[in-house]
Amino acid sequence: MLAGCRPPGPPRWPGRCCGRSPRRQPCPSPSSAGRCRRRRPPSTGPTRTGWTATCSTSTPSTTPCCATGYQRKYAYQEVSRTLCQPQTKAEVETQHFYVDVSTLSLNASYQLRVTRVENFVLRTNEAFSFNATASQPQYFKYEFPEGVDSVIVKVTSAMAFPCSVISIQDILCPVYDLDNNVAFIGMYQTMTKKAAITVQKKDFPSNSFYVVVVVKTEDEACGGPLPYYPLSKHTSPDEPVDQHNRQKMLEVMVSPAITSEAYVSSMLFCLGIFLSFYVLTLLIACWESCRQQKRKGLLAAMDSPSLDTGHSRSIPDSFLGHVPYDTYGYGSFENGSSGSTEAASGSVGSAEVPYGYVGERSLENVAGRPRLDSLSSVEEDDYDTLADIDYDKNVIRTKQYLCVADLARKDKRVLRKKYQIYFWNIATIAVFYALPVIQLVITYQTVVNVTGNQDICYYNFLCAHPLGNLSAFNNILSNLGYVLLGLLFLLIILQREINYNRALMRNDTHALECGIPKHFGLFYAMGTALMMEGLLSACYHVCPNYTNFQFDTSFMYMIAGLCMLKLYQKRHPDINASAYSAYACLAVVIFFSVVGVVFGKGNMAFWIVFSVIHIVATLLLSTQLYYMGRWKLDSGILRRILHVLYTDCVRQCSGPMYVDRMVLLVMGNIINWSLAAYGLIVHPNDFASYLLAIGICNLLLYFAFYIIMKLRSGECIKLIPLLCIIGTSVVWGFALFFFFQGLSTWQKTPAESREHNRDCILLDFFDDHDIWHFLSSIAMFGSFLVLLTLDDDLDCVQRDKIYVF
Repeated sequence: MLAGCRPPGPPRWPGRCCGRSPRRQPCPSPSSAGRCRRRRPPSTGPTRTGWTATCSTSTPSTTPCCATGYQRKYAYQEVSRTLCQPQTKAEVETQHFYVDVSTLSLNASYQLRVTRVENFVLRTNEAFSFNATASQPQYFKYEFPEGVDSVIVKVTSAMAFPCSVISIQDILCPVYDLDNNVAFIGMYQTMTKKAAITVQKKDFPSNSFYVVVVVKTEDEACGGPLPYYPLSKHTSPDEPVDQHNRQKMLEVMVSPAITSEAYVSSMLFCLGIFLSFYVLTLLIACWESCRQQKRKGLLAAMDSPSLDTGHSRSIPDSFLGHVPYDTYGYGSFENGSSGSTEAASGSVGSAEVPYGYVGERSLENVAGRPRLDSLSSVEEDDYDTLADIDYDKNVIRTKQYLCVADLARKDKRVLRKKYQIYFWNIATIAVFYALPVIQLVITYQTVVNVTGNQDICYYNFLCAHPLGNLSAFNNILSNLGYVLLGLLFLLIILQREINYNRALMRNDTHALECGIPKHFGLFYAMGTALMMEGLLSACYHVCPNYTNFQFDTSFMYMIAGLCMLKLYQKRHPDINASAYSAYACLAVVIFFSVVGVVFGKGNMAFWIVFSVIHIVATLLLSTQLYYMGRWKLDSGILRRILHVLYTDCVRQCSGPMYVDRMVLLVMGNIINWSLAAYGLIVHPNDFASYLLAIGICNLLLYFAFYIIMKLRSGECIKLIPLLCIIGTSVVWGFALFFFFQGLSTWQKTPAESREHNRDCILLDFFDDHDIWHFLSSIAMFGSFLVLLTLDDDLDCVQRDKIYVF
């Protein structure tokens, strides 16, 4: 075995020490040594060459020359090493080095050849090609030019295997260029076809470093198969393995990284994009305020007595910006408008019902109501306006055609407190969730910086710009949009709530009895969730890998769930889920996300259990929505199901009572059953994304149903929400395009993931995934605005004229 090239003292010549045997014969015993003496010529600049020493055997032998790996011994025909760069003290020096060669054979001869290594020092922006094998590691020197503070070392190869390791090491001897010690110092990556390491000048006091390339003896670390070497009667476990020719052709190029000015301009660009939304929102708010002031002035002028008649002028409904009440009808029903009105007034129209129901009476009757009630210690269970006569609850909620007035009867103090809990709960969850996450990712980044193992984190290494201790600052900066736009949405909600409370304080009849009931707790929770998505996505991108991917998706599940709850709350304010039950369900979803990521890959038992739970949950939720919560899950549920099936399907074939709800739920069950079957058959590797796709599909289905039913009911969509819908749809389309570019994937090995890496595409600073962050944050903000403004056309419509669907 070739033991290596060992000099007697610190000064060493750069060069190659090679052992060669035409018949794969052993090298001589350790007592044989070669000595080379060389006078160095006067130095005229950076050293571009080194030395190679070649050892060849000629004595016949049956024992192959080999190098020892972790578990096995491998046979090689040629073994060579590059000598370490000498620390010269004078222009002319005599350096000595020794080459020790050992073998297991008694009789062997060898040849020792020392040659120069050309192009030992790499040049900036110049590609250099070379060959490396498992027994012939290569390394080269690079010196930082003046004015360059950081460079990116790119190594490429046309062939994925054999697996190799790229290491960046300081100018120290010995150089760790063997498979079993290359990870001892410096930074290193495993590589198939691509590798890229950003090197900063401040980390290397000598202003230079070594680029070390080692070809591994096996390919398992890069995702390749683990070779099988069968043993026979005539072989022993210690018999060296012939790996044939594990040679790899590579190309290395060192180019300057971006400057500090690029960092500043990129940060200003990022801030400018999202602060422009603040400016645009302020302009729209000023325009809306001016328009409202002008309308109030015209209303005051119209209400003033006429000089000719002495009577106040009448104001047409079309002037107020909405369609007259009588034109609203439920387009999906035959004679639905009149039937619904009659049913509502007939069931609860008497004066004895203390529900605050308006019916056909004039809005002037509510002008004397008290001002905005304070949030005293009123609980929903203590004060339920329908708790006295539970029968009325069943009658009202099981009517064939419902109006918002039927489901907006509880005291507004109760509901306001109920929905404010959404915000306080998610704020508490955010604190307790974020602090351990931040601590964990800081630990991850520290481990990467200390060990130099860049296989821990799945970056896009071709566009990973470090800043301080962070390895990919650009991926963190691009998440700023979620935080800033989430904060902007909270400010918009705060402004709306202040205006609404002012209207209640002055007993505005439209605020009291018209439009969709205003509850802002869920909106505050949505804005907080958007901000937390930005924070946790930034934490995930500190060190992206499969163990912390849930950080990037947890609040995405919450956003999808909160949006569906808000959409349902608009027309079902009294019967929407409480914050505790909603967050408990979302906690179950996150639990399955973690279990699926850890145990779901290729585990049939997990997929069977998850698919069954998914289908059962879909059926239970469908029943809850169809019957408006007026059903019980108890021991008699099967008997009641059989009775309904017998009555409606066998005894008499009758259609569903709630046609529109049935259409929605049938479509929802088809989609969810299809997704469950897809998961059970395909077993997607990215379970977290699969689970998120389920939530997004259900949200899109319900949103499309809401829009269609709104238009069928004779309602309209105002200009601002219409523009938000169109713009958000376009932005979502572009965002998904960049999302599916797939610059890295933790479903593969780090070396295979780097095959998907790409260069920056925006300002030489941001990559495709950063563009996804920009666009998706804008699209989410636009989606929230759609939910906020979608029913603004109903602000002057009485609630007994607004239909529930």
